[in-house]
Amino acid sequence: MRPNLISQRGFTLVEMIVVMVITGIIGGMVAVFIRAPVQGYMDSSRRAEMTDIADTALRRLARDIRTAVPNSVRVPNPVGVNTYIEFLPTIAGGRYRADPVGSAGICGGSALGDALSFDANDTCFAIIGPPITFTAGDQIVIGSTQSSGNPPYDNTGAGIRRAYNGAAGAQARVVVTGTQLPAYAEVQGHRFDVVPGAQQALTYACENVAAAPAGGDGPGTLRRYWNYGFNVAQAAPPLAGSNAVLADRVSDCQIVYDTFNQRNGLVTIRLGITRGGESVSLYHEIHVNNVP
Repeated sequence: MRPNLISQRGFTLVEMIVVMVITGIIGGMVAVFIRAPVQGYMDSSRRAEMTDIADTALRRLARDIRTAVPNSVRVPNPVGVNTYIEFLPTIAGGRYRADPVGSAGICGGSALGDALSFDANDTCFAIIGPPITFTAGDQIVIGSTQSSGNPPYDNTGAGIRRAYNGAAGAQARVVVTGTQLPAYAEVQGHRFDVVPGAQQALTYACENVAAAPAGGDGPGTLRRYWNYGFNVAQAAPPLAGSNAVLADRVSDCQIVYDTFNQRNGLVTIRLGITRGGESVSLYHEIHVNNVP
């Protein structure tokens, strides 16, 4: 007897090629339909990322400017567009005693009775109000609400900035070093401000800003400088201290500081970021109160 032969048959090469061609055609048709949504999602994500970077940088700048010592905001070109802006931040402030109590004289008598004198080199005064916490390196600015005086960057006899020389921690009296304060620093309100020694002056600088090449990225950066000291004449950019990049791929940066009067000013900044040939531009206004 002959055994039963079981017929076995697989795919032929022609059948496999036909299946591959049909699969390729179907895949190509599907890709045509899903390409636009996928590309749109990628473009939207890129725009959202650039907007978030620009918005975060501008909010940081606005938060710092709102703490600025009165009349400390300055730009290289006061009547035009700039790429740099500088100011002195504050961490605290208060009112100094203007009239002595009892026998308190120039840094004499009761610590809480010391008044600040503008007729001699007075190196201490009592705080009217709650104690203020000081740290090493802090600076005291007195009378900066007087816009006709020297900017608060100067610590000479013609300036209004003095180094804090008292103990660290919460204090009810301020001790400073330096020469006699100028007469113009004695203003109504008797205010003083505390500039943190860990930051000192601050500069925001847009650097290497230029139009992005076709299909490319913006070449510039928005950089924050701090802890570089105090320059009587504005240095752009500062040559010491610390710095950090807040935004990269910057293709447009315009800063304008308008002082409407002694009391108020307005900082406007336009920041543009370009990535892969696509750009976003944000505009922000920051009110500056020079007479708190």
